[in-house]
Amino acid sequence: MKFSETKLAGAYIVDIEPRSDERGFFTRAFCANEFAEHGLKTTIAQANISFNHTCGTLRGMHMQVAPAPETKFIRVMRGAIYDVIIDMRPESPTFMQHIGVELTADNHRALYIPEMFAHGFQTLEDNTEVIYLVGEFYTPGTERGYRYDDPAFNIDWPLPVSIISAKDAQWPLVEAVLQEK
Repeated sequence: MKFSETKLAGAYIVDIEPRSDERGFFTRAFCANEFAEHGLKTTIAQANISFNHTCGTLRGMHMQVAPAPETKFIRVMRGAIYDVIIDMRPESPTFMQHIGVELTADNHRALYIPEMFAHGFQTLEDNTEVIYLVGEFYTPGTERGYRYDDPAFNIDWPLPVSIISAKDAQWPLVEAVLQEK
């Protein structure tokens, strides 16, 4: 696997290194040793699948906080997404900065998301399926979220939003959350 650190410290784009022959290819999709060599957490507590019927569907911006902050390793198995992560670590020099990465079934690219990053994505094709390897169990009471259209983040989503859950549409603006602290 090829690890490329993004402008957000600790977040990596991970590309496969396929070994091809007349049958197709074989490649490693996850290796705890290679993750550890890059200082990444290797624990996988859950594997989740998100299936999305409609292009333009938006999920996010989600995260878990202490005592159960989670890492995520995201890959598209069918279709395509525009995946966005936001650094929500107050001590980080890239606090509240974000990146967007196109992950598709064809490019086989994955995104490693550190703890304390908000995460969301928009589907770019109908019938898109995403797999998440998550480093912590879902823990009610630790879930947090931010609005996908928060002007403080200024995320440029590639498509108009066709479907979003009521919960995701109603997450608070980050300014209100920071004022509470």
